[in-house]
Amino acid sequence: MKDILKVFTDLKYPDYLIGAILFVAFFAVFYYFLLKFLKTSGATALIKISVPVMLALGLAMMLIGKGVNRLFLLTPLAVALFAAAVYSVELKSAIWRLSNLKLSGAKYSIKNYSEVEVGNCIDEIIRALQNMSKNDIGAIIVLSNNNVPERILESGVEINSDITSQLIESIFFPKTPLHDGAMVINGTKIVAAGCFLPLSQRENLPKELGTRHRAAIGITETIDVTTLIVSEETGIISVAKGGTITRYADSEFLRKTLSKFYWQDIR
Repeated sequence: MKDILKVFTDLKYPDYLIGAILFVAFFAVFYYFLLKFLKTSGATALIKISVPVMLALGLAMMLIGKGVNRLFLLTPLAVALFAAAVYSVELKSAIWRLSNLKLSGAKYSIKNYSEVEVGNCIDEIIRALQNMSKNDIGAIIVLSNNNVPERILESGVEINSDITSQLIESIFFPKTPLHDGAMVINGTKIVAAGCFLPLSQRENLPKELGTRHRAAIGITETIDVTTLIVSEETGIISVAKGGTITRYADSEFLRKTLSKFYWQDIR
């Protein structure tokens, strides 16, 4: 590490001008991939702040001289510490993802689906959601792409069945053994039900969103999945993706979400 720092601190004008540009470019790329890994809108905004700051310091280094080289080298560390403090929840989520790399892909394989298969699955899921909404039956459905950790699947009961509205509704029917947990759909199969999901720790969620919605949001904060939620209290259908939730999802929005899942996310 000292050798790397020496490369930048020992450069002379105009060489250190080129060094400054390379230094800024290196850390811009580093932060880009770091924030892309975190997958949060708030963290994405950090790069809009940190990169201009580093560019400004780089310009100052070029104009004032070599004396600020070492100060400039401390900037990435300061930005990293700032990110760790402000985005501690996102960092915890990233660590959680890394600790759960044993995924479900070995057991449930994804294939290319025909238009008829996809159409049937979409119709069955939408029908089940609308029926449960009319009857105020709570539900959480996770649309996965072989990326749900095995430990989440093992917290529920293996189903491994074709998707039908009757099966979905019967699983979430009140007082049945699996109705309180989440259902995991992988491709054209219901792979598990009654699964426990990590709860979102965000404090700015609307108060009317209870444990079911926090679980549905929480799993999308840590894994790149989409969740479909039906409120037991109001019958409102919601969709969560990337830590954000869209409420009052109608049939058109659900069809668009499911079509994206099948034709973009898993093909």
